[in-house]
Amino acid sequence: MVENSQDIETLKAQIRDCRICAARFAATATAHAPRPVVWFRGPARILVAGQAPGLRVHQSGRPFTDASGDRLRDWLGLTEDEFYDRDRVAVVPMAFCFPGYDGNKADLPPPAICGRTWHHQVMAQLPKVRLRVLVGGHAQRYHLGTRASVTEVVRSWRDHAPHVFPLPHPSWRNTGWLKKNPWFEAELLPVLRARVKELMR
Repeated sequence: MVENSQDIETLKAQIRDCRICAARFAATATAHAPRPVVWFRGPARILVAGQAPGLRVHQSGRPFTDASGDRLRDWLGLTEDEFYDRDRVAVVPMAFCFPGYDGNKADLPPPAICGRTWHHQVMAQLPKVRLRVLVGGHAQRYHLGTRASVTEVVRSWRDHAPHVFPLPHPSWRNTGWLKKNPWFEAELLPVLRARVKELMR
C-alpha cells in the first residue's frame, strides 16, 4: 500500500481542528480548550499507542514531554531524537487531547468519541507499522479487544510478541507495580528493546 500524503495531511489537519469535546473539557476542573496533539507520519514502523496527553503535553504540544516519557523512552531504548522522529515512530493515543482533571485532580479517562471518530482513519494511514507498543489498559482494549487487567495482558506479552508489546503506563504511580513484577524489566524489556532497535535501523 502506497501512502497518500495528501490524504494523511488532510486527516492530520482535521484532527488538529477537532473541537467535538470542547463543551466536555470546559466543564472539567481545568476548564481548558481542546488542543489535539498529532504526532504521526505514514512511513512510521513503530506505533506507540497510549491513553491521552497529560497537562504538560497539552502545554508543550509534544507527546510524552514529562517524566512518564523519560521512563517510556528508557523502556524502548530510544533517545529523545529517535523517539520524536515521526518517520520512524508514530504516537497515537486513544484521545488526542488532554481530557482534564476531575474535582480531585485525577486524570479523566480519554473520551471514547475520539477513538470512534479518528482511530480507524489514522491506522489506515500507517500501513508500514510493524510494532505496536500498547501503553496502558485503554490502548490494550482497543488494539487487542481484551477486557483483561493490564497486569494479565502484560504478563501474556509472549502471546503477542514480536509485533505487539503491551506495557503498563510509565507513570510514577506504577513504580510499586514494577517492584511487584520484576519479570517485566528482566524478561520483557530486553526483548522489546531488541525489536525496537531492529526496526529503527
